[in-house]
Amino acid sequence: MPAERTVLGVIHNVTSATRLLDVLAVFEGDPRVRVVFTCTGSSVFEDGIPEFVSAHGLFFLPWESALKEEFDLAVSTSRGGDLEAISAPLIGAPHGAGYNKKLSRNPESGIRNPESGIRNPESGAGVGTGAGAFGLSPEWLLHDGEVVPSAIVLSHDEQRSRLARDCPEALPYAHVVGDPCADQLDASAPFRTEYRAALGVRPEQELLLITSTWSEESLLGSAIECVERALAELPYDEFRVLAAIHPNAWYGHGGFQIRQWLERARRAGLILPPPAGETWKAAICAADAFVGDHGSLSLYAAARGLPGLLAAFGAGTVAPGSPMDWLGGQLPRVDPVRPLSEQLAQAVALPGAAARVTSRPGRSLALLRALCYRHLNLPEPAFPVLPRPVAVPEPGAVRSPLGPALYVDTRVRGREVRARRYPAELQGSGGSAAPLGADVHVVADAAEPDPRLRGLADVLVARPDADPTAVFARNPGCALVATGAGRLVLRSGREFEVPAGCDPAPAASALLALLGEGLDPEGGCTLRIGGATSALRFTPPGARGAAGQADAGLLGPDAAQ
Repeated sequence: MPAERTVLGVIHNVTSATRLLDVLAVFEGDPRVRVVFTCTGSSVFEDGIPEFVSAHGLFFLPWESALKEEFDLAVSTSRGGDLEAISAPLIGAPHGAGYNKKLSRNPESGIRNPESGIRNPESGAGVGTGAGAFGLSPEWLLHDGEVVPSAIVLSHDEQRSRLARDCPEALPYAHVVGDPCADQLDASAPFRTEYRAALGVRPEQELLLITSTWSEESLLGSAIECVERALAELPYDEFRVLAAIHPNAWYGHGGFQIRQWLERARRAGLILPPPAGETWKAAICAADAFVGDHGSLSLYAAARGLPGLLAAFGAGTVAPGSPMDWLGGQLPRVDPVRPLSEQLAQAVALPGAAARVTSRPGRSLALLRALCYRHLNLPEPAFPVLPRPVAVPEPGAVRSPLGPALYVDTRVRGREVRARRYPAELQGSGGSAAPLGADVHVVADAAEPDPRLRGLADVLVARPDADPTAVFARNPGCALVATGAGRLVLRSGREFEVPAGCDPAPAASALLALLGEGLDPEGGCTLRIGGATSALRFTPPGARGAAGQADAGLLGPDAAQ
């Protein structure tokens, strides 16, 4: 197609690439403008870029080839690489919630490596206590005394003050346009129900979002035990937990390694999406609370009104006077001793956070488009450019057929059974322990590969065609075998049936609770678990009828994670 203008999108790493696509949305629907991409090759976190380019269908030019061509405009969401060598006016934008991290480098070196906390032996780059904010200081804006970007995109008016203080010669190039990510999150807020459903969060459950930036001072780097602790302490049926990991951490170690480190938490129900997509944005809209660190996701979550805690905070890498610096002074830290559920109940929401993320709410894409088209010397398209909701995450992640072994804490009052379940594998891990009562039993799959968990189990859930007698023979500690066919068989030989389609695991827990109180199971019960309430009937074999099937209520296959 004979485009009139060509724009170069400059990728630094996957982190900057995801924000770059947010910014380049200003050209959607305009056949006069084509966008091609390149990568500076200056980041130590280059893994994942080829996959990102391929997944999004980006027309890619090697850096050396891009430097030989002329473009009508270049857009970069990082300051890495020799940006001054590009033959085009350059618009420089942030790749997070503003300019919050500080970084110093040797200004005499031509190598620009904006990975704070990683020292480049050639350039001397690293964190320094006197460093200005990355993206607002002379080290990252000037080359041979000249300002490199033709336009410096700011998300908030307060950044102008910091820019004027740290690099006054760049102030004439500054443009406050707001934050496109914050605007997209606002546009996505009405679709919270859709995001929660796509993430597998039931209406009665709460979603805890755990966010981690990268470096040794991040949540993963200094408090990775917080992930398993959340899964261990929060009731399995009442909470889902999603970990949103910074691309630098994910690709710096490799997705395999991150998944392997968090495998026990994944088996206990942790949602761990790859960071290159937009699932983290959907998760912010879907979440009820967050535990984070000094990464941008903590600031975006707070701006959405989520109550939060900090499990880590790299104060030495945070720019003084930045919104992140303010956030660190407002949010409480995770207490390693107090129950996490109590801390989340008292977590702090910050009403002023949104106003610190953007000072042009809802207008970012419109202001960015006007800025870009002025540099392209083209009239803007007649149609408006507006923030669009985040795409609903698509299912399709590989899921194990094996559910986690669970400690089940039951309380019986009359014919009402209340149950709370906690992943058994994580109990005692790193000091984590669920608030279990006196009447506790363990439910596991009959095919559980860990003999310790299988040996602890009072209830074993077997396949529909399993022979309970054989299951008992192999597992001498088991008191009850539940099958997918709705059979609940006690070691004594007594047997009950539950309505077809009823999840046998919670039904078995209710049966044990009734028997423990000396109650006749045939009288039935009301089971409350994870906010769901169901009427249960336990009938002798062959007595199950159509009326019983209607009582399955909320204990169908969707009642358990």
